[in-house]
Amino acid sequence: MTAGSSDLVRLEASLRTLELTVRRRLDGLLQGNHIGLLPGPGTEPGDARPYQPGDDVRRMDWSVTARTTAPHVRETVADRELETWAVVDLSRSIDYGTARTDKRHLALAGLTAVAQLTTGGGNRLGAVVANGESTLRLPARGGLAHARGLVRRVATMPSAPEGTRGDLSGALDELRRPPRRRGLVVVVSDFLGEPTWERSLRALSARHELLAIEVVDPRELELPDVGTVVLADPETGRQREVDTTPLLRREFAAAAAEHRDRVAAALRRCGAGHLTLRTDTDWVADIVRFAVARKHTASPRNGTAAPRSGAAFSRNGAASPRNGAAFPPDGTAAPRRPA
Repeated sequence: MTAGSSDLVRLEASLRTLELTVRRRLDGLLQGNHIGLLPGPGTEPGDARPYQPGDDVRRMDWSVTARTTAPHVRETVADRELETWAVVDLSRSIDYGTARTDKRHLALAGLTAVAQLTTGGGNRLGAVVANGESTLRLPARGGLAHARGLVRRVATMPSAPEGTRGDLSGALDELRRPPRRRGLVVVVSDFLGEPTWERSLRALSARHELLAIEVVDPRELELPDVGTVVLADPETGRQREVDTTPLLRREFAAAAAEHRDRVAAALRRCGAGHLTLRTDTDWVADIVRFAVARKHTASPRNGTAAPRSGAAFSRNGAASPRNGAAFPPDGTAAPRRPA
């Protein structure tokens, strides 16, 4: 067996294990249609009900509100078919991890979960995958075989050369030309760097439900006390040798938290749900908790609508800033000991 075929066999086995893991843990969520799961509400008008904190104000029913003198929103019924587009950011910073797994594998896991939760019943899944050097567009189609093939294509997307910057805004803009039918857009990224993607994501919110899956590694949130390390930015190639003093570690953690808050605020302004997956936690459990919470809050029986802002899920982790005090203005935290 050649090295190439051996790598392919290992990849197929890894993807199959990943799919089985997701299906087994999400089995209870895969029953029934997609209402209340990751996609959120549909577009078919339904019954009116009293307004609850977290409801989308764009669904206010002003005629019922005027008649009852109490704020009411109009429920929506899930569409019979859902078209989901995944925008997967595989820029160089995604190839990093210091815990149970790396961020690239975590991004693939998030995509697999989305595929399992939205495939079936005539639903379609497509993807735009970008690594900063090239962009891969996979058309939206239905069926489990297509979903598996799509995940496989994303898994085999090569990394861009070192020094190549990612372009999440460009990948998001790919979904606007030409305009897609209304559906769900899932953005999988580590959201490092300045949130220049906000304008593009907000433009998509006019037609689509949005879900952001943020992948995070703990070393991007705080530095360990390991003495002298080299911090490297894989998207620029820049490096800086620093001594992890208590002061620097505090500044690094504060800068990471500040960047994390900026990302969460930008996603809220775009009306996107926010799911954080960390390389040092049980990511399947995080997905289950998120999906169950969305299903519960979207159910008309409990009188609450699924919050578009995802505020309840936006503080489970943090992303590291590229402009933190501890490293170059556009560097990411990839500590390693100098040679």
